Amino acid sequence: MAVDTKIPPFEATSLDDVARYALEARAAYASRKTKDVEWRLVQLRKLYWGITDYTPKFLAALKQDIGKPSTEAIIGEIAFLLTDLNLTLQKLKTWVKDDTDLDYPLTFSPLKPHVRKEPLGAVLIIGPYNFPLMLNLAPLIGAISAGCTAIIKPSESAPATAMAIKELVDNYLDPGSFHVVNGTIPETTALLNEKWDKILYTGNPTVARIVAKKAAETLTPVALELGGRNPAFVSKATNLALAARRLMWGKCTNAGQVCMSHNYVCVEREVVDDFIKYLNVSYNEFFPQGPKASPDYGSIVNERQFDRIKKMLDTTSGKIVMGGETDKSKLFIAPTAVLVDSIDDPMMTDESFGPIWSIYPVNDVKEAIKVMNKVDPTPLSLMTFGSKSENEQVLSHVTSGGATINDAYMHGAVSTLPFGGVGESGTGAYHGRASFDCFTHRRTVVATPSWMDKLLRVRYAPYSQAQLKQYLWINSSKPDFDRNGKQIAGLGYWAWIVFGLGGPTAKGALIRWFTVLTAGYAYFTQSHRLTQLLS
Repeated sequence: MAVDTKIPPFEATSLDDVARYALEARAAYASRKTKDVEWRLVQLRKLYWGITDYTPKFLAALKQDIGKPSTEAIIGEIAFLLTDLNLTLQKLKTWVKDDTDLDYPLTFSPLKPHVRKEPLGAVLIIGPYNFPLMLNLAPLIGAISAGCTAIIKPSESAPATAMAIKELVDNYLDPGSFHVVNGTIPETTALLNEKWDKILYTGNPTVARIVAKKAAETLTPVALELGGRNPAFVSKATNLALAARRLMWGKCTNAGQVCMSHNYVCVEREVVDDFIKYLNVSYNEFFPQGPKASPDYGSIVNERQFDRIKKMLDTTSGKIVMGGETDKSKLFIAPTAVLVDSIDDPMMTDESFGPIWSIYPVNDVKEAIKVMNKVDPTPLSLMTFGSKSENEQVLSHVTSGGATINDAYMHGAVSTLPFGGVGESGTGAYHGRASFDCFTHRRTVVATPSWMDKLLRVRYAPYSQAQLKQYLWINSSKPDFDRNGKQIAGLGYWAWIVFGLGGPTAKGALIRWFTVLTAGYAYFTQSHRLTQLLS
């Protein structure tokens, strides 16, 4: 389908339409049509073709909004979404099946416990400006696959992409089930005043607190995808040239406006000078004529963000060791590294969310870990370039939403793996199967057969001590640990070893039978004491 690549001027959605869209989304979900898996697959296929058809328009919009080079737009947004869609289309019929492989006592087997996958309902997706296509449509893939209806609120800071997304949704997806609301604070406030079954917000912690507080008023669950002062560690044991090249890539992509990019790099002191040298080598390789003249380097999204980033450079006490050039008229800030000597420097305390970062010398990995845990205990991303032992120490002692060894945030580049933060960097995860789970309620279901009523006599009044003893006899088991918490390799342990030789299927069956056969033993060890107390 041919799509006009002309981008219309940004137009805010009327507040009356905001209320109408929310009402339609709830009504569409109430119709139960979204529970049909085939209906979901049709919507996902249409979304696939919509993204494909709109690719030229999206490339133009992303260039207009944030100066994004087409290669970055294709790899980081469009191809990313299509890969996520392909996996979802292939796996959805498997994901929606009831879970029956569950852990429960053998005595409850006749109830046939299982978990159904139910859509949460009508959901709200609020996206950011830095990846304004992918970070709006990737959650939508999850919402559709789970059987939800959805309203998308793109960032007004990427107006061209926001309008293109609205066109795509209006032209390709089910009317009434999916809408796009464009606007600023009034429109967002109107959306938050509506009742949703889940809200997914991507952005900064300040707004996240507003969203979470508003959602709490109606007990609406939220998924928050935020950022943080993401750290990296560079050891003398690593390939310094490769580490510098890969970290440079991480800060040049999207002009550093990436929630996972490093805010600072802890570099072992004795190799700081060499690391800086290799950074400058990569800088010159990436941009032979300088980044300002390069078609492969983006711009800062707007003047407000330019001023915020520039202020960090203006107030730092550190030394600029690479880059440093800025031009407000072009919203241009060169990839810039600043050597600092204090964790209280603005380059360390403020989140850059741009192409600037600090280099902080450390004596060893242990000092790096202390710095990381003090600067930001729960960043979204963590990168480590060290020996196997050093990398393991960093992973074991520093918490983060995701982590990459020997590269810059590649854990977030795989579109089908769970992506999310922890603590201040967010809650919840999506992408791939995690997107389906994000908008799905796991509903436990059992069916009690009529013939079980005699076995359930214990629950009916008048209560019977004899029935209680029988219940405890059947359901009790002896712990395989002593009062000090030490595990005991007793009869059950050896039975596991013996029966385990028969393979997983045989093992499962034999273990269940063993549980029944040894119930009498459990009675004499545990239930006898309990019934004595009750008598």
